[in-house]
Amino acid sequence: MDLKKCMICPRNCGVNREKTLGFCKAGINIKIARYSLHYWEEPCISGEKGSGTIFFSCCNLKCLFCQNYDISTNNNGKEISIEKFSDICLKLQNMGANNINLVTPTMYIPLIKDGLILAKKKGLNIPIVYNTSGYEKVESLKELDGLIDIYLPDCKYYDDELAINFSNVSNYFNIFKDALKEMYRQVGSPILSNNLIKKGIIVRHLVLPKHSDDSKKILKYLYDTYKDNIYISIMNQYTPVRKIDKYKELNNKLKENEYDKLIDYAINLGIVNAFVQEKDTCKESFIPDFSKFDEI
Repeated sequence: MDLKKCMICPRNCGVNREKTLGFCKAGINIKIARYSLHYWEEPCISGEKGSGTIFFSCCNLKCLFCQNYDISTNNNGKEISIEKFSDICLKLQNMGANNINLVTPTMYIPLIKDGLILAKKKGLNIPIVYNTSGYEKVESLKELDGLIDIYLPDCKYYDDELAINFSNVSNYFNIFKDALKEMYRQVGSPILSNNLIKKGIIVRHLVLPKHSDDSKKILKYLYDTYKDNIYISIMNQYTPVRKIDKYKELNNKLKENEYDKLIDYAINLGIVNAFVQEKDTCKESFIPDFSKFDEI
């Protein structure tokens, strides 16, 4: 995969990342904003010891409502080498992490691939989680075959109008479907041990205020297609972190009854392998601190 003509993600910018920046604003090196043990993922990922998260800077989707806006859109962070990336993976493992959790890694797939291979040669042996917006190219995901144990994709939108309005991208759901099919080909049905996931897929869906009808379409597709062979994480934690004038519904938290009705819908569909969230998850205190670059 050539970063001098970058076609890693479905936007197909084709830019030479040594000289200019495409839509995602990622350069020629890995750029990260934070790494730490993270305790707020799904229970089978975080467990008691935490998930070893590495938050990558920049993003190929840049949703209007992103709670990690400082790193996804403002692109704050620090560039590191492949060697440094491998060392961070090992450091997180030594800290007791249940897994290495790569958060928004799409733009750096070829670099991450080399870094994971190097880290495994150095002794990395815990599961690797690929935590993504779901906006992926099948050809790029194939580069990671055999390196990723757990795929953790978002499924953000079913209707194309929402994808265009909120993420400036068309054909999102069809692209997501193809990507999920490839993810499933690679890792298959979930395997758990001691209540921790070791292999498999968890699809996340963040329910947006006043758009639960779109959520229903997503849940129906996922269950009709994969039944109990994947987990679905239905999230109520939408947190408005800045004012959005054009789409005023995004300035509000999700109403409790809207979420409850969606959970009832999921139960009626027959969904069993699901994670749901309790109240009080829509707080800015759950957003990681991305200001301490000197610790990287």
